[in-house]
Amino acid sequence: MENSKIIGRKKEQHLLNTLCNKKEAQLIAVYGRRRVGKTFLIKNYFNNEFDFFFTGSYNLATNVQLSLFREALQQYSHAAQPNFKTWFEAFAALQTYISSLSKERVVVFIDEIPWMDMPNANFIGAFSYFWNTWGSSCEKLKLFVCGSATTWMLNKFVGDKGGLYGRSNRSIYIAPFSLNETELFLKDRGIVWTRQQITETYMILGGIPYYLDMLDGSLPLSRNIDNLFFNENGNLRREYDFLFRSLYNNSGLHKQIVESLSKKLKGMSQNEIKESIGYQSGGAFSEALENLEKCDFIRKYNSFGKKNKDAIYQLSDQYSLFYLHFVTNHNGQDSHFWENLNAHTHDSWAGYAFEQVCFQHINQIKSKLGIRGTMTNAYSWSCQPKVDKDGTVWKGAQIDLLLQRADQIINICEVKYSKHPYVITADYYSRILERNSTFVHRTKAKEALHNTFITTLGVQRNQFSEAMQSEVVLDDLFKEDPD
Repeated sequence: MENSKIIGRKKEQHLLNTLCNKKEAQLIAVYGRRRVGKTFLIKNYFNNEFDFFFTGSYNLATNVQLSLFREALQQYSHAAQPNFKTWFEAFAALQTYISSLSKERVVVFIDEIPWMDMPNANFIGAFSYFWNTWGSSCEKLKLFVCGSATTWMLNKFVGDKGGLYGRSNRSIYIAPFSLNETELFLKDRGIVWTRQQITETYMILGGIPYYLDMLDGSLPLSRNIDNLFFNENGNLRREYDFLFRSLYNNSGLHKQIVESLSKKLKGMSQNEIKESIGYQSGGAFSEALENLEKCDFIRKYNSFGKKNKDAIYQLSDQYSLFYLHFVTNHNGQDSHFWENLNAHTHDSWAGYAFEQVCFQHINQIKSKLGIRGTMTNAYSWSCQPKVDKDGTVWKGAQIDLLLQRADQIINICEVKYSKHPYVITADYYSRILERNSTFVHRTKAKEALHNTFITTLGVQRNQFSEAMQSEVVLDDLFKEDPD
């Protein structure tokens, strides 16, 4: 069952349908970064028809939240409820109400559940008791809990080692839209732009529906970006700080990590990040890295031939990258900043941002290359200049994306963002050959190397385009996720 109001999210809707049709009680945790559309998905999938719905409120005292919970329960049960002094009493009343319903399926949705867990509220204990002693055996109950505070969802709910450990039937992570879903979303809002314009939108806002919904289709993209970011009262000008406060308990550490990575776009190791932010020791750092990675703010990868302990972290969240690169030091006086940005500054940012778009669409790249069913690992790789013992000088080299395939082929991908078909010059052709030789020499790779160009508008055919064994263009990245 798919809801026509929901753009994309086909996998998620299929999973919701499967879980709701199970005969056993279901506890489903839905999480993801703020503004990504978690609440919209659940509400519209069920057409806002819940047997009980409640949403926690940011920074409200426990007694206030309990009072609001009581009001919601009265509304749904059409019966007076006593004042609740504890969450144990509140969930006991919810149990009584659900038991009174003579239905085959009872759908309960508790949104922003992390905000209900105030200090000394014993919320987790009360929720655990409710679910473990009764809810899990109530076959008709389908209980959805949702939250943007990712640290809480991952540590206290999805990964709780206490009363809820292993109790949730399924956790559903809501990821940002793909390019395909972004295009569908914009068309649904009456915004008809070229795919290059949509890609640039994606490189700035990411696939975040809440941000995309702020766009005005009657204005050019550049004017939209100025209005959202560079106008003194722009809606996304002050979003950054609130975004991290609402997602993470220790938002200061998370922001330090993200801001450090924004200054070294090719990535940093754990030790390099720690040194950069002056962090000494403690488990909070590793936890912060993991939480940022799980919500698609940063990307963790191993350089080709390196072990997991040598992993590199990159900033991959499009909104944060754009904000830290252009907005954080903007004084708000030039409200036409983006319209007047010089081409060199734009292209420097766009090159990296497009690389991240490609990493976020590996499945589409594999599909175009005809290797969808082939086991493939995606890496980046770089090396410093080196002189061999025999005096041979090897220059440093860098590969943005390489796909190591189980069929003994490595696709060495050249990722190029351009407003015109990309031209391979004689000099660039020579550099490709030299880089490939360096890669084989330094890694001892035995696989065949295929040069793959991933470009916006393709490669212009000339005497040097023979360097390319395959190519992926922007239209390929807009395909629906084949998996």
